[in-house]
Amino acid sequence: MTAPAATHATGGPLLLGVRHHGPGSARAVRAALDAARPAAVLIEGPPEGDALLALAADEAMRPPVALLAHVVDDPGRAAFWPMAEFSPEWVAIRWALDHGARVRFIDLPAAHSLAAAEEPAQEDAGPRVDPIGALAEAAGYDDPERWWEDVVEHRGAAADPRAPFAALAEAMAVLRETYGDGGHPRDLIREAHMRQQLRATTREFGSEVAVVCGAWHVPALAGKFTVAADRALLKGLPKVRTELTWVPWTHRRLARRSGYGAGIASPGWYGHLFAAADRPVERWMTKVAGLLRAEDRQISSAHVIEAVRLAGTLAAMRGRPLPGLAETTDAVRAVMCEGSDVPLGLIQDRLIVGDVLGEVPDAAPAVPLQRDLVRTQRTLRLKPEALERELELDLRKETDAGRSRLLHRLSLLGIGWGEQTRARSTGTFRENWRLRWEPELSVRVAEAGVWGTTVLGAATAKAESEAAAASALGAITALAERCLLAELPDALPVVMRALADRAALDTDVAHLAQALPALARTLRYGDVRGTTTAGLAEVAAGLAERICVGLPPACAALDADGAAEMRTHVDAVHSAIGLLADPAGADPAGAGPVGLRERWSAVLGRLASRETVPGVLRGRAVRLLLDDGRIGSEDAARHMGLALSPGTAPADAAAWIEGFVGGASGGGMLLVHDERLRDLVDGWLTSVAPEAFTDVLPLLRRTFAAYEAGVRRTLGELVRRGPAVRTGPGEASAPGFGTALDAARADAVLPLLALLLGPDGPGDTDDPARPVDPRRPADPNGTDELGAPGILDDPNDLVEVGK
Repeated sequence: MTAPAATHATGGPLLLGVRHHGPGSARAVRAALDAARPAAVLIEGPPEGDALLALAADEAMRPPVALLAHVVDDPGRAAFWPMAEFSPEWVAIRWALDHGARVRFIDLPAAHSLAAAEEPAQEDAGPRVDPIGALAEAAGYDDPERWWEDVVEHRGAAADPRAPFAALAEAMAVLRETYGDGGHPRDLIREAHMRQQLRATTREFGSEVAVVCGAWHVPALAGKFTVAADRALLKGLPKVRTELTWVPWTHRRLARRSGYGAGIASPGWYGHLFAAADRPVERWMTKVAGLLRAEDRQISSAHVIEAVRLAGTLAAMRGRPLPGLAETTDAVRAVMCEGSDVPLGLIQDRLIVGDVLGEVPDAAPAVPLQRDLVRTQRTLRLKPEALERELELDLRKETDAGRSRLLHRLSLLGIGWGEQTRARSTGTFRENWRLRWEPELSVRVAEAGVWGTTVLGAATAKAESEAAAASALGAITALAERCLLAELPDALPVVMRALADRAALDTDVAHLAQALPALARTLRYGDVRGTTTAGLAEVAAGLAERICVGLPPACAALDADGAAEMRTHVDAVHSAIGLLADPAGADPAGAGPVGLRERWSAVLGRLASRETVPGVLRGRAVRLLLDDGRIGSEDAARHMGLALSPGTAPADAAAWIEGFVGGASGGGMLLVHDERLRDLVDGWLTSVAPEAFTDVLPLLRRTFAAYEAGVRRTLGELVRRGPAVRTGPGEASAPGFGTALDAARADAVLPLLALLLGPDGPGDTDDPARPVDPRRPADPNGTDELGAPGILDDPNDLVEVGK
């Protein structure tokens, strides 16, 4: 095969085979174009993007960016062609625009490639060949990235800028002779289209043509192929209608495999190599030092100097022309991280990969929904960022409330820009979000464009459609909650009608119990956001009434799995009814929220006392009544005593214990502080027969394993000490404890308090109106036996200090 450089010198096109996203290739392409000065530059990419190439010269266009092509009728079918600042294709585009050369894309049109994406893969395709990996293996390297850095990225400029491309083309020609299409049969069709475009451009511009494409394709473009053969390959290809635009991309996405298999492992490092005109290692170490200093690590200039020296020494020992990523990482680990890999994770994420997010100009084509989203983001000062960040919103502020509405609307549309997290505050006016903009969200926006031209209109239409299609009552109540959070006033009546229809027909108590919590939360948030929720309140009250009527029979004769599921429903309904209750506006006759709570307590009482109800539900009912103050500890102990009586099956008794003290409901602290309940559980546990104990042990372990370590340790210590010993009225002592308060030992803390509070504390005994502790002799100097003034003899002084 004739080398590309020689071919161009004798009148043929200049074929520049590159590695996508290779900074060394990008520099070499720029040098070759400067030397050849072609009149036309052809680039591997979809020809439909030719109309968008002029935008690359816009000052607002900042890579990394990507060409996005999607099917008009099915936006979810899409493909990306990413380009970074160090991508050879981007460098070629900018060179052509800056020098007045014609620039075109010559790959297979997106209309064909997206249509072919729906076809099943060919089973007769052989194993896929990685060209870079094959060359690296032939050179004795076990890491293709390291081989590429040694032979391309770290080599200086050649005397003839076209010589490296000729050498690479020769190597690829050998690989193509050996492996054929390399397991990529679609490449034959793509290359046929490339050859057709190259022929047409050559007829127009003669030999003043340069082609920038993947090095794997160079032999196919330089070889002898007939026009008829290429037309035969392209005949009858499926086709769809597509639209293209530029979208922002990220370094993080460049680190993954893209639509044409050009993912790289270290885009941040490659970007640094391309941008650093000289002393790349020194500049890289300075970046690393700055990052570590920002994380409060003590990094000095001496660390930087020593790390550079060590990286150079490692490169010399390993026979490399310059320190690569492996050498710099090893040097950073040894010098700046003290041998620890923990800080290297931060360096990998922030620098080696990076969190750069590109920008595209407003002139780029976009669906109307995308434009409305951009306008809203600017109005709310909510800029998309590639770096994950936490956002705390105060819904009492107009801007934060607008941000919350936008994020909830996007979530309803399936555009997952933000993920709501648990708020640090328990108030309903706080929301916490975790935000990160991913390039794929541009596809989600295009998909959501079928619902409307604005975010509000699209979310409203999507909610109405989901309400009409939903069959489960819980799904509709969850949708009603989302509509309220997203503030969709036009969609809420539609959802409410669907909710009322489903609620009237659904008789399953479990479905009703699943639906009520979302309604209760919706009413709660409605008060905060100023949204009218009168209709929701009526539906919620009706659901609660039906649950109170149908729950007791629904809880009878359940198996273990059914009882466990019903327990979660009981907990959820209990919390929901607590939210619905409003004593200030209640009807004493029982028609208002207080009456509803009373009826719910009566339902729990029936569950607690019915033997046909599984033990886990009976125990849970007693616990909820105890927590609400509906029964006292004496009644709770009576219920427990009955449940743990010798006549109760051990498995049922263990289930009762799980319902009463299991889970994360504070049951462990209840046993710590209530001696009678603890003694009942301890006594029952020690009385279980050995053969039955083996059966109930897994359930008991699951119950007590949910407690915090400190609670388990305290319970174990209390059980080890044994039951308390009654020594008199109101007095009890356990082994190791006294029978009453030791006043002298309690007073020992007072001198220490005086030392902590200082001489100006409120314990100054010079005040004649101050009461004096009769247990201690007064000190006329106002000091204690340790010489510390200001003893706190009055407990009220401690309260004042706390203020």
